[in-house]
Amino acid sequence: MIEAFIHEWGSLLLRWAHIITGIAWVGASFYFMHMDAAIRGTPDLPSEKGGEVWEVHGGGFYQVRKYLIAPDFLPQHLIWHKWQAYTTWITGFFLLVWIYYLGADLYLIDPDVLVISPWVAAGFGIVGLAAGWLVYDQLCKSDLSKNDLYLSVACFVLVVVAAFGFQSVFSGRGALIHAGAFMATIMTANVFFIIIPNQRVVVADLKAGRNPDPALGKQAKQRSAHNNYLTLPVLFLMLVGHYPLTFSTPYAFVIVALVLIGGAVIRVFFNMRNAGQGDQWWTWGVALLCLAGAVAISLTSTPLGRKAIAITQKIDGGVPMKVSIAPDMITDIVAGRCSMCHARQPSYRGIVIAPKGIVLDTAADVARHARSIYVNSVLSTAMPPNNVSGMTLSERRQIASWIEGRTR
Repeated sequence: MIEAFIHEWGSLLLRWAHIITGIAWVGASFYFMHMDAAIRGTPDLPSEKGGEVWEVHGGGFYQVRKYLIAPDFLPQHLIWHKWQAYTTWITGFFLLVWIYYLGADLYLIDPDVLVISPWVAAGFGIVGLAAGWLVYDQLCKSDLSKNDLYLSVACFVLVVVAAFGFQSVFSGRGALIHAGAFMATIMTANVFFIIIPNQRVVVADLKAGRNPDPALGKQAKQRSAHNNYLTLPVLFLMLVGHYPLTFSTPYAFVIVALVLIGGAVIRVFFNMRNAGQGDQWWTWGVALLCLAGAVAISLTSTPLGRKAIAITQKIDGGVPMKVSIAPDMITDIVAGRCSMCHARQPSYRGIVIAPKGIVLDTAADVARHARSIYVNSVLSTAMPPNNVSGMTLSERRQIASWIEGRTR
């Protein structure tokens, strides 16, 4: 009993810490990208040597200067923006372990995809994250780095292939969270292995009166730009675990691809606007098309999508006839397949309170939560998690017929 409470509170506190640190990292990233784009040369600091930007916030005025050469002096204490990235990844990794690796039978392992042990699943996930960084880093150090477009396409393919690989091993929910963690690992490793070390060399050169190697700044800037364009897709994939229609499709990796494109072009809009290069409104059209494509995939290709479920029967001549399903039959199905977790006194190990407070003990409970049941067990197969209770296709069709009948 106490272990279940510890797990629940641990999940909450880790998620809270992850969100707080993530806000700090994303906020700092967006701010510096905006500031870099807004920097303008001045008479005493021309653009080839740096520039400045004036800002107003909270009733005060701020003059921010950027130096590309050694300034007149450097303070002993510089603010290094790195721990936002590190703590975001650390809390995210522990959250991944806490929910997905310790609860692999519910959230990560889907026997219909691949039968593996929790240890093997966790090992595959961790190795996948590490391998992703290594491959990405080699791409960035190859000749592709000389052309930002070619490198971006190669990195895009890498992420989509990784998402497909995760989907071939894990449940849909587990696959998409790992696709997001895959990109987040690349982003954090960029900060830890490239951006911060390069900045330290530059600072040392400036303090010694030497001109920094431009290649160091160029490399760090390229990695920082990658982080900027990956931010929105990563945030999207951190949320999809709560929305089963996004991951209950054999084409979830295509949704990842569409979100990558959509998120990147939104950042293109803001980056170009901040740089004074005009408003590229076409980017919003592309983003909306990508999101519309993702929605269409989730609606038409889920294993038990609307088109695949027999919610009506046909008599001679093709005239549809409403199917009559007794409420008691539906209550029995839900009680048999769902109430081990969604009960006033759950019986499934490790669960002491019904998830999200949804109790399905009685016919009234089932009727009250009919929409949620429909989304999670009919339009998607998110519930029961990884079908641990063995809900059949026939039972899902009966639920669909009953709920569709209620809405007519």
